[in-house]
Amino acid sequence: MEAHRQLTPSPARTGIDPVCGMTVDLDRPRGGKVVHGGREIGFCSARCKAKFEADPEKHLGPKKAPEPQPAGTEWTCPMHPEIVRKEPGACPICGMALEPKGVSLDEANPELDDMRRRFRLSLLFTVPVFLLGMSDFLPGMPVQHALGGALSWIELVLATPVVLWAGLPIFQRGWASVRNRSPNMFTLIALGSGVAYAFSVLATLLPQGLPENMLVHGAAPLYFEPAAFIVSLVLLGQVLELRARDQTRGALKALLGLAPKLARRIEGGTERDVPLAEVQRGDVLRVRPGEKVPVDGVVVEGHSSVDESMISGEPVPVEKEPGSKVTGATVNGTGSLVMRAERVGEATLLSRIVRMVSEAQRSRAPIQRLADKVAGMFVPLVVGVAVLTFAVWMVAGPEPRFAHALVNAVAVLIIACPCALGLATPMSIMVGTGRGAGAGVLIRNAEALEAMEKVDTLVLDKTGTLTEGKPRLVTVEALDGATGPEVLRLAASLENASEHPLAHAVVEGARERGAATAGVTGFTSATGGGVSGLVEGRRISVGSGRYLETLSVPLAPAAAERAETLRAAGQTALFVAVDGRLSGLFGVADPIKDSTAEALRTLGEEGLRVVMVTGDSRTAAQAVAGKLGIGEVRAEVLPAQKSEVVTRLRAQ
Repeated sequence: MEAHRQLTPSPARTGIDPVCGMTVDLDRPRGGKVVHGGREIGFCSARCKAKFEADPEKHLGPKKAPEPQPAGTEWTCPMHPEIVRKEPGACPICGMALEPKGVSLDEANPELDDMRRRFRLSLLFTVPVFLLGMSDFLPGMPVQHALGGALSWIELVLATPVVLWAGLPIFQRGWASVRNRSPNMFTLIALGSGVAYAFSVLATLLPQGLPENMLVHGAAPLYFEPAAFIVSLVLLGQVLELRARDQTRGALKALLGLAPKLARRIEGGTERDVPLAEVQRGDVLRVRPGEKVPVDGVVVEGHSSVDESMISGEPVPVEKEPGSKVTGATVNGTGSLVMRAERVGEATLLSRIVRMVSEAQRSRAPIQRLADKVAGMFVPLVVGVAVLTFAVWMVAGPEPRFAHALVNAVAVLIIACPCALGLATPMSIMVGTGRGAGAGVLIRNAEALEAMEKVDTLVLDKTGTLTEGKPRLVTVEALDGATGPEVLRLAASLENASEHPLAHAVVEGARERGAATAGVTGFTSATGGGVSGLVEGRRISVGSGRYLETLSVPLAPAAAERAETLRAAGQTALFVAVDGRLSGLFGVADPIKDSTAEALRTLGEEGLRVVMVTGDSRTAAQAVAGKLGIGEVRAEVLPAQKSEVVTRLRAQ
């Protein structure tokens, strides 16, 4: 193979021991090496390695700042996907913070950090302003008598950093909405809090310039408290919203995090670990037992079983041999594989899934068009009502009329703000698709999410969905004068060399029963049939009845009848032959999950029709369905035919 051709040796790779600072050969470090945060770290001695492992952060120094978004990253608005910018900022239509289209493990959220800082400062100053404002209601007004004219100046000093610094993004977005002729929630908030603050500043600086009808008990009314309180509440809402969006993207980051950080590349007969980003199409990689497959590709050497449950949802490992396709982030079993990379980076299936879910989060549900239309008309209507309120109180309100008119007009602007109307639908889509992705449910778009409400039939697979997907040895029966423990010991010795899930069930069952296994020679395997080999000089064969018949091992009618009984109980029947004679019958079952019965009962109460579709035999499928009370079963359905079953059910 090309991968094993002797080429010029690669140059030595060096690194710095983070404990003592010495230069270390990463290929042959004296003290060993570790992989931390996706990076290889070598040590000059075992003592340095032990010190590092005790407290890695201490020796790595301060945490590196997150890497900037890669060049070409586009930013878009969750509420208005048509808005696309080359850099972060606020949406010109709704004022929401833009977010990157792609998903990166290293991305930070500067908008959330900034809003948190502003909210904390605003809270620090708003609380005393609020207490001073509420002191008017204390009997005898002791605070007013104690502070006198200084009270208004204290409130001014406390409210100014809240409104002018902490609330700056609110006013920037409010002004942008006016400039772009796209009134939104920030238009109303900026107008309401701005008017209240501006009037209070004027009343504090020039109280003698105010008309008599604006005074309350001879003093100018101040609205620093509502201005600061409004800003703090809006900032709190922004923090909660941005945190929800960040947590939703966290589900996508978790999906990306399934991929390994390193890949073991074979070059010129030597192997070395390289960062995943350096893997190119056509590279030959080794996947060792228990490791994750780094990228999508094809097996060129070796045999193993791979856990593909993160892609297919099927927990039973899939056997791989030369020519088999493998998918990045799936987990290799106990065998070693050599693969050729075919799809890397953004082209891998995992990256495409993340991109699909990210796009689904930004898609628009049909009901969102109605919400957007109502919100677009609502803001101008609220401004008009606020103006009308001010005019009515100025004409017909009690004295001081201006004070009452201003307070009520600002109240209309703030209370009638359509924040929830504009945010509810997109936020529900983001959270729904994000939580679904975290649970392994991929939602194509918002329209599909909305259509789920109309679903009346649920089609379920059996293995790994209703059952645990982890076969266990349940029945061991000896035939033709053999003994059960001996047949189990011989069969487990043979199956120890196999990667098949049923083989693991037999080996694990023998271990639980205290059977000691022996070595095997001349091992052969027939895909989908069974295995054969020599154990202690005896020819042992384990597999289906059809497989043993190909080996000229006759099946007694009583054994075939007993096997059918096991299948009726939901077990998979395995026959064991010793030296060409049928000697044992095993029953392997996939236990039903503890939560399945309760889940199906809840679905039934919701009025959903449940249909089980499986590739298992009709007898085994009916056994499981009977235990769970499932009335409709489609058995012996090949994977490629399952979509046809769904199509037929839709037609009904």
